[in-house]
Amino acid sequence: MKILAIGRNYADHIKELHNERSEEPVIFTKPDTALLKNNDPFYYPDFSNDIHHELEVIIRICREGKHIEEEHAHKYYDKVGLGIDFTARDLQSKAKEKGLPWAIAKGFNGSAPISEWKEKQDIADLNNLNFSLKVNGEEKQNGNTSFMLFSFDYIVAYLSKFFTLKTGDIIYTGTPKGVGPVKIGDKLEAFLEQEKLLDFEVK
Repeated sequence: MKILAIGRNYADHIKELHNERSEEPVIFTKPDTALLKNNDPFYYPDFSNDIHHELEVIIRICREGKHIEEEHAHKYYDKVGLGIDFTARDLQSKAKEKGLPWAIAKGFNGSAPISEWKEKQDIADLNNLNFSLKVNGEEKQNGNTSFMLFSFDYIVAYLSKFFTLKTGDIIYTGTPKGVGPVKIGDKLEAFLEQEKLLDFEVK
């Protein structure tokens, strides 16, 4: 199982971080050791002083494929959920300044909390899906998949050019604006439409 992630997929998030808009998806990966399930607490690592939350809609690959045509991509994922892409912003910024990879800033242990899965077929419109994040009861992020620069199907097709997608692979599809730091003691709650799918603490 692998975790593939899309960066810069919402224009408002690109703007808030003063990044350049890319003509193709920005891709990074997380190891399976980054996964955090069952609303287990996130333990703040000692190597960073600036961990940021980035809420994302995630999809689960249900069959193996490569070089998938976009028109057939919908057949290759069957479940939808929410994930948080925890990012060590200080480590990322330091690496970017030197033009170096920033894998440790995204892939450290516990950096990929994921929710329970919802059946794709039970969602009325994947391309008009609301999702939001509250920190200590205050809404910090609020997005809708209609604002994605690259759709779910495009992402699946694009990734399959480079990686053989396998059953169980997880794709993080990008975060909207509102990313920000978390601290020990914070409570994070994430919602898909009105349903709470994530509810855990930072320790």
